[in-house]
Amino acid sequence: MNDKIIIYQVFTRLFGNRSFVRKENGTLVENGCGKMSFFDTATLRRIKKLGVTHIWYTGIIRHATKTDYSAYDIPRQHPAVVKGNAGSPYAITDYYDVDPDLADDVDNRMIEFENLVARTHKIGLKVIIDFVPNHVARQYKSIKKPDGVKDLGETDDTGMGFSPQNNFYYCVNMPFEPYFDLNDEAGTPYSEFPAKATGNDHFDNHPGVNDWYETVKLNYGVDYCDAGGRSCHFQPIPDTWMKMEGILKFWAGKGVDGFRCDMAEMVPIEFWDWVIRSLKTDYPHLLFIGEVYNPSFYKSFVSAGFDYLYDKVGMYDCMCGVMRGVNPASSITWQWQTVDDIKDHMLYFLENHDEIRLASDFSVGRFCGGKRGIPALVVSVLMYKNPFMIYAGQEFGERGMDKEGFSGLDGRTTIFDYWTVLSLYNGYVSRRCLSSDERNLEKTYSKVLNIAITEKAVSNGSFFDLMYANNCRQGFNPDKHYAFLRKCDHEVLLVVANFSDIDTECEVLIPAHAFEYLGLPEKTVHAKDLLSDEKSQQMTLKADDSVKIVVNNNNCKVYKFIV
Repeated sequence: MNDKIIIYQVFTRLFGNRSFVRKENGTLVENGCGKMSFFDTATLRRIKKLGVTHIWYTGIIRHATKTDYSAYDIPRQHPAVVKGNAGSPYAITDYYDVDPDLADDVDNRMIEFENLVARTHKIGLKVIIDFVPNHVARQYKSIKKPDGVKDLGETDDTGMGFSPQNNFYYCVNMPFEPYFDLNDEAGTPYSEFPAKATGNDHFDNHPGVNDWYETVKLNYGVDYCDAGGRSCHFQPIPDTWMKMEGILKFWAGKGVDGFRCDMAEMVPIEFWDWVIRSLKTDYPHLLFIGEVYNPSFYKSFVSAGFDYLYDKVGMYDCMCGVMRGVNPASSITWQWQTVDDIKDHMLYFLENHDEIRLASDFSVGRFCGGKRGIPALVVSVLMYKNPFMIYAGQEFGERGMDKEGFSGLDGRTTIFDYWTVLSLYNGYVSRRCLSSDERNLEKTYSKVLNIAITEKAVSNGSFFDLMYANNCRQGFNPDKHYAFLRKCDHEVLLVVANFSDIDTECEVLIPAHAFEYLGLPEKTVHAKDLLSDEKSQQMTLKADDSVKIVVNNNNCKVYKFIV
């Protein structure tokens, strides 16, 4: 059974937008917005054909926005505490509601989401959505909570800065007074009394413009301001734990297959251990993916039940350094070795909504666009059986060089503004507008991802890193080349990556230990490169001997042979 997971992250608001206005700081009316209905059967089939197994629909749950939906009985948000016209999808205003921007019929937005889940499942893909547990929008108010559920903060004692049964932290008897203007265009000020602690663990009433000022920190029973040091109060179970469990069960009941848990390490690990066990009792196949940046926490979060963790401060940073030429390719070996005992739990990626686009001028794109990322893609996807994630548009070399509004010109694709991403529009609406470079890059992505989900040597095979045997050999440059073997039963993949801008003939030595470890025979085989249309070639396998392989610049060879 093939269980290699390939996640396709889509920023739902942007993905299906068909407007070409693209006005900086444009409103919903001016710039338009993508809808859940854009993900029709044909679109979902195209995504699946790329080699995808799971779609992460980013920004589904209703969040703060400057767009007025009061006609639908949705509370308005004060613009002073909303970032951008569209707002951040991580400033949740109602955990039980769907973002109205994404619906064709606002009153039936939950039904439209349920239909989206059904369409996605019918095509053979699984659904991931965000769970944002650490913070909510400053004006959080649920209008869709189930009967009998009390709202966040509804029963809080606002006269206590901290109480284990409060949902928020309070600055007692102090108003919210950040270091910036709190007035809207009409001069009406935003008012909050007493002030609540800000989402990035800012516990006074004066957050700055660089804080997560639009959010409020949730209280899981940790007293961060205890005079004796941070203290935990988990017995009896804090009220916030119970409310979050109910929210997760609500969405799991809608058919969601997994949660990408935002800033998971800012929530106590005791909560995760408790809630994941609870959810998996009823939904044993539910996936939990944690956004965790501190490698010293990795094993604890895996032990708490997380299926996968972001490997950002690890393989992602390492690969970026290799692509930029500041790290040797051989550093990839050291990186996987640091998490070898939990490697199957690490989620690899080269882009997501937080990171700079590979093809941007702020990253490696200033050299040769998205092509520069191909060796990192191949290595990251094929090296292990752990999941890999791409961000929609990455397969076309999306540059992220638009100045959309609040986001600014930063090499990222905005999460705050109404916008049309032209590479996505061309890729999914008007394919005739794709350039030859975009088409070729997409073709390469599709080949690599489909190798991952179809070749059992990738999904279930053994791995052998060839770098230790080639680090000091003429004909192989460990600064720019990376090589490894994958094997399952009689099927073998030999992968050689060239991170340099020069076409190279590599001499890759296969040590005797590889023959012993993988059970390889010494023989001549017919090897076929799965990434090209080249004819099969003979390759002689001999212990402690090398094979010569020509690899083009910023490219790879993935040879498959039977032994």
